[in-house]
Amino acid sequence: MTATLRTPGVADATVIAALMASCFTATFGHLYAPADLASFLGSLTPERWRAELADPAFAFQLAEHDGVAVGFAKLGPQGLPVAPTGPMIELRQLYLTASQQGSGLAGRMMDWVLATARDRGARELFLSVYVDNVRARRFYERYGFEEVGTYTFMVGDHADEDHLMRLAL
Repeated sequence: MTATLRTPGVADATVIAALMASCFTATFGHLYAPADLASFLGSLTPERWRAELADPAFAFQLAEHDGVAVGFAKLGPQGLPVAPTGPMIELRQLYLTASQQGSGLAGRMMDWVLATARDRGARELFLSVYVDNVRARRFYERYGFEEVGTYTFMVGDHADEDHLMRLAL
């Protein structure tokens, strides 16, 4: 059975918080001291997710496989240090569990991201991706994203370098 996609509600905040923590730790956890990872993940509380899920400035999509959350995407207002030339939106997160990577689900979710960004009137879509996350970077490049700079992404007290990427819509 293929994954289903739906718009989550405020009641899904705990599921999204757990999915974010699990996916981030599986992908990047080995890079950080335990205190830095705990600090970062501790800031991503279910209350914070509830607030964003209730805020119309954000758009979410939740992917489920057999009723279990396996991925999510979140669009939101500008938070990155970029200079848009017109209306923009930011892809804040797009995460999948390891079991779904390579399944085509990321492409289905990116189709939603692009359609939603356009529906909201954005002319540019920005994101940041960890410099050593080659797989993600290649994925975004297939959609036409181009590097426009770098960004310091903090995980606790640990500073990572991310590539800032832009797509003209």
